[in-house]
Amino acid sequence: MKFAHTMLRVKDIEKSLEFYTEVMGLKQVKQMELKAATLYFVSDERECCTIELTYNHELPEGGYNHGTYFGHLAFETDDIDKFSEKLETFRIEYTRPPFLIKEEGPKIAFLEDPDGYSIEIIERK
Repeated sequence: MKFAHTMLRVKDIEKSLEFYTEVMGLKQVKQMELKAATLYFVSDERECCTIELTYNHELPEGGYNHGTYFGHLAFETDDIDKFSEKLETFRIEYTRPPFLIKEEGPKIAFLEDPDGYSIEIIERK
């Protein structure tokens, strides 16, 4: 058994693709047309972790609900300060700015994607 992907429903595929490719640095690796939806697959440079962005052609009345089970997606960076500068160019603010978990631990921060999914950024020392 191996992990295949994580699926997220998105409301505006253009904003989501820009976020995940331009801001997060992933690349689109596949696109699949279905009768009721278009699936866009984005992956990291190793192509080990893939996110399926599902754009339903018709949104349900009232939109989507994230529920209370989902926590966040986590991404590692070599330099959280450099990533923070990149966020500024896209006018994206952290929901929780970078901080150390403990003195010698990793530095982490949180932001949200265009659909409000929580994203954790981790810089390990």
